[in-house]
Amino acid sequence: MADRDRRHVRRSGSWLRRGSVALVVLVLVAAAAAWQLDLGSRWFGDEQPSPVTAPDKVLPPEGLSLPAARSAPAVAGTTPATAVSGDAVRRVLAPLIGSKKLGKHVVVRVAQLSDGKVVYQRGAGPVTPASTMKLLTSTAALETMGPDHRFTTRVAAAPGSRRIVLQGGGDPLLARRQPGPADDDYPRVADLTTLARTTAKQLRASHRTRVRLSYDDSLFQGPAVNPRWEPGYIPDDVVSPIHALWVDEGRDATGLGFRSADPAAAAADFFADALRKQGVTVVGKPRRGLRGDRPVVASVHSAPLAQLVQHTLEHSDNEAAEILSRQVAWSEHRQASFTGGAAAVRSVLGRLGVDTTGDRIYDGSGLSRHDRLSPQTLLSVLEAASSPDHPHLRAAVTDVPVAGFTGSLAFRFDEGDPRGLGTVRAKTGTLTGVHGLAGTATSVDGTVMVFVAIADRVTMRNNLDARVLVDRMAGALGGCRCAATP
Repeated sequence: MADRDRRHVRRSGSWLRRGSVALVVLVLVAAAAAWQLDLGSRWFGDEQPSPVTAPDKVLPPEGLSLPAARSAPAVAGTTPATAVSGDAVRRVLAPLIGSKKLGKHVVVRVAQLSDGKVVYQRGAGPVTPASTMKLLTSTAALETMGPDHRFTTRVAAAPGSRRIVLQGGGDPLLARRQPGPADDDYPRVADLTTLARTTAKQLRASHRTRVRLSYDDSLFQGPAVNPRWEPGYIPDDVVSPIHALWVDEGRDATGLGFRSADPAAAAADFFADALRKQGVTVVGKPRRGLRGDRPVVASVHSAPLAQLVQHTLEHSDNEAAEILSRQVAWSEHRQASFTGGAAAVRSVLGRLGVDTTGDRIYDGSGLSRHDRLSPQTLLSVLEAASSPDHPHLRAAVTDVPVAGFTGSLAFRFDEGDPRGLGTVRAKTGTLTGVHGLAGTATSVDGTVMVFVAIADRVTMRNNLDARVLVDRMAGALGGCRCAATP
């Protein structure tokens, strides 16, 4: 369906009344977007058990017997430092990297994690990072705020006032309500239903059961939509406008992935209805107001930042990454905007010794096709997050998807060397014509490598083949006997 046709149908308000044909089209469009933009596990669900909440239920892929010692790739400081043979790496990658299906620009870098020495490189120039950009955003967030930091959503009111204010604190996963017992509840999210219940209790205690509601999303500044994104991202429901106050990342309540044009207003409307269900009369429509110095009536807190980072990286969550970028900016005393977030991330990474000179960063998620990163930037971020000197950054390298097991790699790596399954951890990077991985691999003889493999000029007809080839490169590193001979 053409973009203009989709917009016309959406404006008509009749998507859900067009019968089975429209539903089939919707599923196909959603599936295409999921594959192209790393959205699959968020739109359709990831039914594999969580390695955090139920590690005993995570089974190896069928037919694979995985040694326990290699079920999770190591990071620096956890295994003896072993030098990597560049010749061995070249031998396993050479049959794959020369394929014309990868397109005209393929960049591969492999370094030994012990000291960051690059042992293999192919291709030159910066790359379109796509969602590997989230490694930079997540690492900067952990560095500036710490893994235990939580974001708070508040309700405030002056003593005796009949007006209360719902204040957005930039919680990326704030939800309408807590998930049910049968739902995946990791990380445990904060929700407005609980906040309404607590608020109503406090209001009754102060004899206030009739209120007016304002909402405040002024924590973030600048445009809610990135001018460097493709113009179809918002009308085609690829990503939500970025706000400091929203529920379910700006999605509506249908569960079909549609986004609200004004997520903050939608969140306030839901909160007003939740208060009414608690016996509080909310007069009129909620209206936008400004943050002020008012006593807090009630509040809810997000999951710890380390868990939010894990969610962002495992599921390649674009909205969450954009929120984290703005939170880095706010923590660094910059304007909490797309521009401020990009500048703050660069500044924080610079303090970690990551040189971003020459890189072009326009967002926190990698959705912008104008982003450009040196492959060395990605290697340096992985090395910093793996370093024993920075244990607070560890989630940015250990909580990326595990090949064949979790997140956006759960249903990949079904071709190539099976020894890569479970031994490669990597952040995916996918846009139309862009396929990449950046992460760590532990070889069969215990060498630990960081690697980047990105092809960013893939033709449409070779998209799937290119993605498989990139997976096979990473899997080959996991299956390699790459230890250098003493």
